[in-house]
Amino acid sequence: MESKYIFILLTDTGTLFTKSIKKYTKAPYNHASISFDRELTELYSFGRKHPNNPINGGFVKEDIFQGTYSKYPHTTCVIYQLEVTDRDIEKMKRVLNVFKRSRKKFLYNILGVFGVSMNEPVEFSNSYFCSQFVAEILQRSGIKLWDKLPALITPEDFRKHPHFHLVYEGKLFDYEPVKQKWAK
Repeated sequence: MESKYIFILLTDTGTLFTKSIKKYTKAPYNHASISFDRELTELYSFGRKHPNNPINGGFVKEDIFQGTYSKYPHTTCVIYQLEVTDRDIEKMKRVLNVFKRSRKKFLYNILGVFGVSMNEPVEFSNSYFCSQFVAEILQRSGIKLWDKLPALITPEDFRKHPHFHLVYEGKLFDYEPVKQKWAK
């Protein structure tokens, strides 16, 4: 049976918001996204709905070349892969479709970010922050990697988990599949 993978992209754009988070967490990356392909074309998270507006956040299908990352070409990142089954992917995409169908109902859980800092989960219906969303997709699909709620999962938790295997670390636009597309 052929191995299947999902990919976790952790990033640092260097914005004022991410610098503030980084100052507190001391972690190198502060945003998490999930992708179903190595090229990161099918990339999802909770973040800015519009690249020029950091206030309006929610569920987003991220586009490296037209979205927020295009505004921050010096974004640093790390990419991990997680081996999964076809059935796992099917379940994750089913959960993801719930987010896609109701995308306008979802908000960014800024209070949840502060809750993590106090180790106190802050959860609201239809409200997530980036790493909470990625952990939620995994957990709802039956992939339980942590003994804590998704509302307490940080990008650093992905970085330190032994089931995730390093694919790449460096500048996002130097990652070979992205670099090839960027050059076109």
